[in-house]
Amino acid sequence: QVQLVESGGGLVQPGGSLTLSCTASGSIFSINAMGWYRQDPGKQHELVALITNSGTRYGDSAKGRFTISRDVAKNTMYLRMNSLKPEDTAVYYCNADGFRNAEYESFDVWGQGIQVTVSS
Repeated sequence: QVQLVESGGGLVQPGGSLTLSCTASGSIFSINAMGWYRQDPGKQHELVALITNSGTRYGDSAKGRFTISRDVAKNTMYLRMNSLKPEDTAVYYCNADGFRNAEYESFDVWGQGIQVTVSS
């Protein structure tokens, strides 16, 4: 099994910054992509940022403010969020997909989610 553990959420004032982390553990042969998604009650589940072996992609709300990065050796992904706005308030979910073994048995897993609240 592959598990994801998220950390770094919390309460921050508008204009502030937070860094989220997501660490994958378990039966991992390789990771193809890791990403952050978020969902606020009443809103759709949306892509925040994605990092693959080919590069990065950001949702419109994250462009210019958020930066995604990855430490391959540690199976850990980071999301640096700057200039946070109240509308960034949501539960942020980590996702990872890859292969468990050399036989290319795949996995696609989600973290439990972490709350980010932007409020004065």
